[in-house]
Amino acid sequence: MGSENGTAPSLPRRRLDPTVGKARKMVAELLGLSTTGKYTPTQHPPLVLVGCSGGPDSLALAAVTAFFASRGEIQVGAVVVDHQMQAGSAEVAQRTAGQLRSLGLDPVRVSQVEVENRGDGPEAAARAARFTALEEAARDLGAETVLLAHTQNDQAESVLLGLARGSGPRSLAGMRERRGLYARPFLGLRRDETLAICEALDLDPWHDPANSDENYLRVRVRHTVLPFLRAELGPAVTESLARTASILGHDADFLDELASEQYARISEHVPASQADDAQVRLNEEALRALAPALRMRVLALAVVELGGLQPSYERLVGAASLLERKGSAGPVQMAGKVSVWRISRAKGVLQDASGYGKLVFRRSP
Repeated sequence: MGSENGTAPSLPRRRLDPTVGKARKMVAELLGLSTTGKYTPTQHPPLVLVGCSGGPDSLALAAVTAFFASRGEIQVGAVVVDHQMQAGSAEVAQRTAGQLRSLGLDPVRVSQVEVENRGDGPEAAARAARFTALEEAARDLGAETVLLAHTQNDQAESVLLGLARGSGPRSLAGMRERRGLYARPFLGLRRDETLAICEALDLDPWHDPANSDENYLRVRVRHTVLPFLRAELGPAVTESLARTASILGHDADFLDELASEQYARISEHVPASQADDAQVRLNEEALRALAPALRMRVLALAVVELGGLQPSYERLVGAASLLERKGSAGPVQMAGKVSVWRISRAKGVLQDASGYGKLVFRRSP
């Protein structure tokens, strides 16, 4: 019904759900965007991609981020990775892609990947395949940022898994809010809040049956360990674990930076030749002079530099023990086909003299 002056009555403005508003603020702060009514559309907005499985967390992130695309501040696209590990995964991926396009995301890419388990378990293999697909999409589409929807609950689970594995402060530091290509704006958001966002925005998320499969350690942590800790230690334990990760993350970043500086100072890179594979050599005396926290990180950097995997603490201890040997010793097998051995200065072997008094890392073909 019209008003007295013949104009149509204005419709009441829909109240913004407080959880949606909270999530928008998190995305805006991480990307440097405005959360107020004052904003500036850009002629060529940068492309931001959202890694989306179709689950509540990533679908909520996609919908919240799409708000900023509607204002012209950024362009928002998505990558849906089909791991092909479950029956009907292709249909789930296409359904998710359709829902993302209906939210205004463009471009939306569906990437099918082959998951190769190289001994680290199916979760690690799927993660490696997923990140490869995300990086390829970002490179092909020209995106400098990929948003991931890990929540405070995911962070707490990562800390507990790191404790169980005894894998040191870097693992206990969990996931960083921003690292390289990737950004995680929801690390301060609980999982039940992403469900609330989906409900508030009338989203229809997919619930992955693998998240209820007790064969996965993370699922057991989620459904058994954390509920027990909350019951015994109080409901704030999830937030406390996530806060611990944040604190340790800053410490680990500082130590990693120092280790990178020392690695650049004491490492020698020997390119591959017809007679031998590429090598990294680390001066023994310089290694011994480093604090243990830096020494272990420098050893790990040599392994990764050669294309190996991040080594476990036990393997790093094995490599460091070569420094205590009197003569030539090794090899010690590291992760990813990398081996390390020690060449003594006093050992009369047919080796390049520059290799003496050093730990030598080499990756087998």
